[in-house]
Amino acid sequence: MVELFYSLLDQTREFQRVAKPPASSVGQFLRMELGRRVASWTDGPETQQLKLAILSNLLHVECCVSGTHSMDLVALTAFGEYTVLPGLDCTLPGGYQGLTDRLAASLPEDTLVLNKPVKSIRWKGTFEDAGSPGDTFPVLVECEDGDCFPAHHVLVTVPLGFLKERLDSFFDPPLPREKAEAVQRMGFGTNNKIFLAFEEPFWEPGCRHIQVVWEDASPLRDPEPAPTHDTWARKLIGFWVLPASGSAHVLCGFIAGQESEFMETLLDEEVLQTLTRVLREVTGNPQLPAPRRVLRSRWHSAPYTRGSYSYVAVGSSGDDIDLLAQPLPTDGEDPQVLFAGEATHRTFYSTTHGALLSGWREADRLAALWDAQTAGSAEMAVAPTREVETVPLTQ
Repeated sequence: MVELFYSLLDQTREFQRVAKPPASSVGQFLRMELGRRVASWTDGPETQQLKLAILSNLLHVECCVSGTHSMDLVALTAFGEYTVLPGLDCTLPGGYQGLTDRLAASLPEDTLVLNKPVKSIRWKGTFEDAGSPGDTFPVLVECEDGDCFPAHHVLVTVPLGFLKERLDSFFDPPLPREKAEAVQRMGFGTNNKIFLAFEEPFWEPGCRHIQVVWEDASPLRDPEPAPTHDTWARKLIGFWVLPASGSAHVLCGFIAGQESEFMETLLDEEVLQTLTRVLREVTGNPQLPAPRRVLRSRWHSAPYTRGSYSYVAVGSSGDDIDLLAQPLPTDGEDPQVLFAGEATHRTFYSTTHGALLSGWREADRLAALWDAQTAGSAEMAVAPTREVETVPLTQ
């Protein structure tokens, strides 16, 4: 079933720029092709249902990978533009904070201002700064506490979910209609991790993954109704066994979509109780000890993310990603507001490396602008340029 599913998923990447694709979404195409193959199965009813249940789990895995509630929301024609970066995934000791701390250590003191949420970005203006008498700046970053930072350039790296929610108030003047519509068309979903810590492992030595398959599930059925306390965990794709650390034995579960967002509204005790029940069903051991602790992400609830990462939604295209990445203004003037982040990289959207590469892209843009200005003013005194970057507030 794994080979079948991923062979069909590979086929979904063949419809780039096709004028009349066989379906509008990846989900519709997969359901259509799976239906054709199921019709030719000769197994007994129980075996067929088990196969469908495994395929349903794999479809939920792809929802986590794409950061979407349903693959029916993901555009078929653009799906093949996404590129997998060669190599292995990396786990950073201490998490991503260690990486950002190392990068920040190389910067001059007082370069970074943390815990300073931005309320709005005013551009196409003429702003003054008491610290630079006589100078004017085209951009003003206004923070929620009232502090303001005038600048020549601002690099905006906030998540697409934040832009969607603050689209009408974050920029003054508002984003051009074409860019605002691109933000609205693009997809942005939720994929959360749930960590369960146990006193002792119940899994076999060498076990790396526990796949959760619901025997009555099928990818050919209509999507599940709105999640409830009793049903949200059915979207859970399974658990990865993390390397043992001291006395901690930890499983990491993944869950995407509306069920993931519903999970965020529950108390830790409710999540722990539900997943204990699921694991007892999976193992067939009603006496399986409950985890001693649960820890989970809440990307949708976080006010400065409002989700996890982007995807190209039905009705959108890679052109919208490029449009979002274009700096403002677009009339040939020096860029005042620049955009970076995973949602601005056409082939590596949804990834950390896509976000990193997009930041390098905009840094190169500003460096080229500065080089051109310096070359054009070789015999003139050039005022120093001031840049400000707005980034998500660390949760």
